[in-house]
This record gives sequence, structure tokens and C-alpha cells, in this order.
Amino acid sequence: MSKLVIVESPAKAKNIKGYLGRGYDVVASMGHVRDLPAARLSVDIKNDFEPKYAVIKGKENFVKDLKKKADAADYVYLATDPDREGEAISWHLATLLGLDMNEQNRVTFNEITKNGVKHGMSQPRAIDIDFVNAQQARRILDRLIGYKLSPFISQKIRRGLSAGRVQSVALRLVVDREEEIRAFKAEEYWSIDAKFTNPPERKVFAAALYGKDNEKIKIENKAQSDKILSDLENAEYIVTGVKKGSRKKNPTPPFTTSTLQQEASRRLSFQARRTMKAAQELYEGVDAGELGTVGLITYMRTDSLRISDDARAEGNAYITETYGEKYLPKKPRYYKSKSNIQDGHEAIRPSMPKVTPEQVKPYLTTDQFKIYKLIWDRFIASLMEACLQETMKIEITANGYVFNATGYTVKFDGFTVLYEEKGDEEKSDSAAPLPVMQEGDVLKLKSILGNQHFTQPPARYTEASLTKALEENGVGRPSTYVTITSTILNREYVKREGKQFVPTELGETVTKLLKERMPNIVNVKYTSKMETDLDKIDSGDKDYKEMIRLYYDEFEEPLEKAKAEMQGVKLKLKEEETDVVCEKCGRNMIIKVGRFGKFLACPGYPDCKNTKPLVYKTSAKCPECGGDVIEKKTKKGTSFFGCSNYPNCNFMTWDAPSEEVCPKCGKSLFKRRGNVLYCPDTEGCGFTKPVPRKKKTEEE
Repeated sequence: MSKLVIVESPAKAKNIKGYLGRGYDVVASMGHVRDLPAARLSVDIKNDFEPKYAVIKGKENFVKDLKKKADAADYVYLATDPDREGEAISWHLATLLGLDMNEQNRVTFNEITKNGVKHGMSQPRAIDIDFVNAQQARRILDRLIGYKLSPFISQKIRRGLSAGRVQSVALRLVVDREEEIRAFKAEEYWSIDAKFTNPPERKVFAAALYGKDNEKIKIENKAQSDKILSDLENAEYIVTGVKKGSRKKNPTPPFTTSTLQQEASRRLSFQARRTMKAAQELYEGVDAGELGTVGLITYMRTDSLRISDDARAEGNAYITETYGEKYLPKKPRYYKSKSNIQDGHEAIRPSMPKVTPEQVKPYLTTDQFKIYKLIWDRFIASLMEACLQETMKIEITANGYVFNATGYTVKFDGFTVLYEEKGDEEKSDSAAPLPVMQEGDVLKLKSILGNQHFTQPPARYTEASLTKALEENGVGRPSTYVTITSTILNREYVKREGKQFVPTELGETVTKLLKERMPNIVNVKYTSKMETDLDKIDSGDKDYKEMIRLYYDEFEEPLEKAKAEMQGVKLKLKEEETDVVCEKCGRNMIIKVGRFGKFLACPGYPDCKNTKPLVYKTSAKCPECGGDVIEKKTKKGTSFFGCSNYPNCNFMTWDAPSEEVCPKCGKSLFKRRGNVLYCPDTEGCGFTKPVPRKKKTEEE
């Protein structure tokens, strides 16, 4: 018998084919094959919101070939990804191929290993129509909101803008935080910080003033600080309290999609897209030497904390062999997932816990290794015994003033021998171990200072903290976090400053308009409730058409009202002036945004209608005529580089120029794929060299 297995990606198709062997033809759909066409609304509102799907442009021939293969096969398995999107892709494929929706032909793989594929193929089921409808509801609502709302804000602000069910809430969070920062008024406060030794020990430890006569003191200015320091001149510092205790520090759970993105951002400075690219590759399979081609991690889009008994047993065995039985808790630790999550598959974990990062390092790219090590370390640590710490709090009294010093020592390192979250690694001096002390000990003062401080405004969001905020507020889902942050960046609603997200004037204007006219669209609680209702479709507790109808009615009314009340109104943005002088009238030209992106225009319009392309000058020189090399954009927004003397000079390249020059001929070097710098004068020179490694910036 011939069997056709349809997966989503070519890499996965190749690896699964290797596990299934003869009799199986495994092909990749390359994601969705059918969708709502973008050129029109594609949702029949009057006909109960019936979606009008069509084969995605460019995939017509692929679908024809797939139909032929399906007709020739004795059986067809739908093996797309194990989530809502994957279920919907299987449903679309079944529809196009004329398969029976009740047939047991849907298989899923939580891991691309021999056992994982074998397990998935042994448990075929029918397509879960509730899962499909949950995806359809999201897709249709997103289309309705985006298709109806985006033109409105484009008309009122500028061409080419977009709004959406989730992206607009994410943008509001960033804008609201910026408003909090602007409104913040710093308050001055002081601390009194001292350092002591306990003779005959020489170890110096720190303590901070708590209060006086058992009441906490708030020091608001230098005068108060100086008064206290004066009171403490020549004072005797006596230990008046020693409190010892112990605390247990438990490991963090294995990764979900959002926590992986957050930790990779904090620890590796990876942007979410970079993290998910490496994770996708690890899931789909890599050539790991003697292990063969194998998926090294489980499915990477999940909000579940569940792990299988087999994985737990394999992880426990590794811990016992490597660290000893004392590093295994006497009672297994189980992590509880949030109540609203989809628990169809596990947390992100190594598919074969016994395979350490060092074993596969020679076969992985740098990014793959870093992400695999992060996932592997976190998973193994999550199974390990807690870290036990002995704590000590010392109370020191001088002239009625009370100082406190705290510290701890590690009694048993437990899971911290392997892994700690990034935030846990940053310890202050006050957390350092303290010397042995007893009540009545007289301490020697080494130094005492009054230090001025100011209260700090709330921190701007980073990609990691914005993802965390969205997750905590129930906005979006694991598969959407990367898209959300990418969209608000690409639309220029926010910009990056280091790791931080800063709203642009455009982003703030869009948010202000939506808050005033479409408050539900940017209401965190409303969007969270919508997400919860959408989740109820998964279990069949809600009808998806009824759900769409309810939210569309609540969306349409304020939109129509806003259109009527704002007829003829246009919100103006500040125009960005450049140092480019208009050759026709002498004014400094401004940056405008048109159908094909940004361009330069004369501010004297309509008296002067001069415009010109917006180009960015690089530091490189043209290898053919010595003119400036400038960056240009295609109509699709792709960058290319050419000579500023065009059309007199036709030099053009897709390769980015560097700031370096050729050591042989002095011409500017360009960078091509493979991280290689090369001299464009290939006939006379031909110099090349690898790009040297550079220190990572915060954006990387």
C-alpha cells in the first residue's frame, strides 16, 4: 500500500520520511494552502459571516500535484503541526483533497524522533472541528477588524496604517507606559549605608540604616541625612539581634513559548524571532552525527507545563547518574499550568533528555546550540531538588539608631548547580554571607555614608517584558507573540532604543484615536475576555459563528459612529525636516510617506511640487566611479545599494557595503552571504576575508 503523509515544512518532511521508510511519501504543504484572499474582505457578513476561502496565490500548481498524489495513494495522513493553526491547515487540505472529515487520518507529532513519529502514526484520529472553528473564529474576527478599522485610521492619519485585535492592545501598553514615565515626578530620598568588621575577623560586611527606637525612618533630604550622621559620630555599634533561619528555593518550570522568548532575551539578548527560528529548526530535526537526523526538542508553541512520564524518567536517570540521588527530590515535582491554557502537548523540553548540549554542539549552529542548552538546562533543573539556604539577619544598634544586615549561605546547591533564571543571578552585596556574630559583639565601623537617591519611573517595555505582560493579561497566544511585536515595529508605531520599546509619534496618535473612538479595541480586559471566549470554542462550549456575531456587532457600531463624526477630519503628524535643500525653491525638504514608502517633498507645496526619492548615504564609495554608495528601496521595501551618480554610473548590488576598505586596492569592501567581506574589483583584486566576530549589542 502507498501512503501519503502531508506535513508543513520540507525539513520535517525529509526527517519523517527517514523514520517511516518504504511505502510512505511525505510532502510539505509549506504552511497554509488556502486562506481568505487579501484583496477583498472575503467574509460574507450578511450570510452569517461565511468565510470565502481560496487557494493561496502561487500554490495552485502545488495543490494540483497534491491532488494527483492523494488520488494515487491508498491512504492520506494529515500530519500538520499539533496546534490550532495545524488543525486548520489539515481541515483545508482535507477539503481541497475531498477527504472524509470523519476519517481517522489526522496524526500529530509532539517530537520528531523515531519514537515520537511512531507514537503519532499509531494514534490517528478525525480532524477536531472545534479546534478548526476556534482558528476560523480568530481568523475571521482578525480579518473583519483589520479590514474595517485599518482604512479608517489610514484615512484619518496617513496611508498604509493597520490596527488589529491584538496588535492595538500591545501598542497601547507601550504608549501607556511612556505616558506614565512622562508623568512621573522623581522624589528625593537618602540612605545611610555603613560597612563593618567584627574583630578579630577581617571580613567586611554592609548594613543599612533601618530606623530609630524600633520605628522606620524615611530620610527625605541631605539635612536629615547629615543630622543622623552627626548623631552617630563616635557611636559604639553593638550587635543587638541575631536571627537565623533557612529557606528553600525551588527551580522554575520547563519552558513555555513565552518564557523561552523572555529568558532568551534576558540571557542571550535574542529577539523573539531569532529564538523561535532556532527552536523551529531544533524541533523539525538536525543531523546530529551518530544520532542521525532527529528533532532535539518537543513542539515549541505551547503554554502547557506538562511533561511526559517517559521524559521525566529519562531526566531523573541523568540527574542520578551525573549528580547523585541527593539531587533528586524525594517527591516528584509537578508544575501546574494556568487554567485557560491548551494542554494538548507538553512544555518545551529536550526530546531525548539523555542527549546533552555538549554531545550535539559540533552539529549545531551557534544559535541552535544556545537555545538547545537553554531548554535542556531548564528542563533538567526543573526536575532537581531545591536549593537550601541558611539565612542570617543581624540587628546593629548605635545611639538608638538601628542598622540591618542580611545574608545567606548555601547549605545545598540543588538545581542551581546547573541553572538559574537570569534575574536570580544578580545579587546585591547585602546578600553575601555574613561573618559569625553574637548578641553583644562590638563592631568596628569601617565607613558610613549618606547616599542620595531618586525614585525611578517605571521601565519601558522590552520585547521580553511586553510578551510577559501580554501573557499575564491573557492577550494573544504563544503562536502570535512574535508577530505582534514585529507588526508594531514594522509599522513604525514603536522603535527600539537598545532593548527598550519607545512609541513613535505615529504610534501615540494611532493609540489616542483608538482610545477615543474605538475603546474596546485597545481595552486589555475586553481583549482578554474575547480571547477566553475564543478558547471556549475549542471545547465546543461556544458556537463560533455566534461568537463572531456578538463581537462584530460591538465593533461595528462605534466604528460607524466614528466615521460619521470624523468625516473630513485629518489628524496631522509633525513633519520630519531633513538637511536636503530643494533645488527649486531653497527650502529644506521634509520626509513624506506615500504608496511606496517614504520620499522627500518640498514643504512649499502647492507652490513648489518638487519631490525626490529618499536615499540613505553609506560610508562606502562606488568601485566604478568613486561616487557615494547610497541605499535604495524596491517597491516591496527590499534594500539594495547603488551609485549616487546614476544614471551616469550603473553600479548596483544587493550586498551591503561595510566601513572597511580593501588592503590591496583601497576600494570599499562589501558583505555577501556567508559573512564574507569582498572587494568588488574581482578582475583586478579579488580580495576576500571572513567577517570578524563582534561583541553583541543589546539589539542582537
